[in-house]
Amino acid sequence: MEEHKDYKIMVVDDSTTNVVLLEAILDEKGYRIETALNASEAYALIEKEIPDLILLDLLMPKISGFDFLEEIRKNEKTRNTPVIVVSALTDEENVDRIMKMGAIDFVKKPIDLQYLVERVEQVLEKTVKPL
Repeated sequence: MEEHKDYKIMVVDDSTTNVVLLEAILDEKGYRIETALNASEAYALIEKEIPDLILLDLLMPKISGFDFLEEIRKNEKTRNTPVIVVSALTDEENVDRIMKMGAIDFVKKPIDLQYLVERVEQVLEKTVKPL
């Protein structure tokens, strides 16, 4: 198995089920995973260490994925951090909106895990240089 320990991925989703699933799949692939069940937790984690990639749900309580994405794009430190949105909001309007906001890709729920892992690998290879 190829090791990816140089890469840190943050999963931001209010569904514990999704977080556990994504964490298990990506950990198995050798990535370092951090999880946040809401945007506030994610902001706190980003303060400590900026991830190489963020997997972001849109429908979350209090601070939505839209708001979170907007905020990290305004922040100098996280402006260029790649974000893959993972959401059940699959209508064209919302997908267009998040792409215009700076998401690098969109993966619909229920998640095709093989596709998601492929996209994660492609995005990290293209956008992030490991340590």
